[in-house]
Amino acid sequence: MEPQQNTTEDTHEDIAYEGEDASKVVDLELEESEELRADALKKMRGKLKACEAEKQEYLTGWQRSKADFVNAKKQQETERASFATFAAASLIEDIIPVLQSFDSAMSNKEVWESAPANWRVGVEYIRNQLLETLENRGLSIIDPLDTIFDPLLHEAVENLPVDEEEKNGKVIRVLQRGYILGGKTLRPARVVVGSKQ
Repeated sequence: MEPQQNTTEDTHEDIAYEGEDASKVVDLELEESEELRADALKKMRGKLKACEAEKQEYLTGWQRSKADFVNAKKQQETERASFATFAAASLIEDIIPVLQSFDSAMSNKEVWESAPANWRVGVEYIRNQLLETLENRGLSIIDPLDTIFDPLLHEAVENLPVDEEEKNGKVIRVLQRGYILGGKTLRPARVVVGSKQ
């Protein structure tokens, strides 16, 4: 067999052919690389979107939990204050009759003024000290004389006929003072109400 001889033309054709194939291959690789990059970028954008949505969900949950905690803390403080007022109310209700006894003793002017002056001063001091202590605990006195009758604050014991129009429906005499603790009526005032006939 006779060996084949390469001519220069054949070599150039082979090189050119190989060059065309190489550029096609490079172009194909570049296209595939671009497609891969685009796919990778698309996937990364999707993951980023998912991460941002997850981050927002966590942030919203955290903010909601923080708000719930703050609200629960406020509610607990309110309940604690309410419980303290309720506990004090029981004790104060037991002390009110003592205060009313002081008031009853002092209301009879004739007997009160016949007692020695030093004794009266001492009793008034003790009464005022007791009243001040109760007021520091939130107690306030209902003294409704000449005010319009309010069934939430007053207990009408009697209706008396009156001639004056301005006294109609008003408290004309207080038989027993009332007491309010923490905005709630602890004991209504016992009163006589005027009623125009």
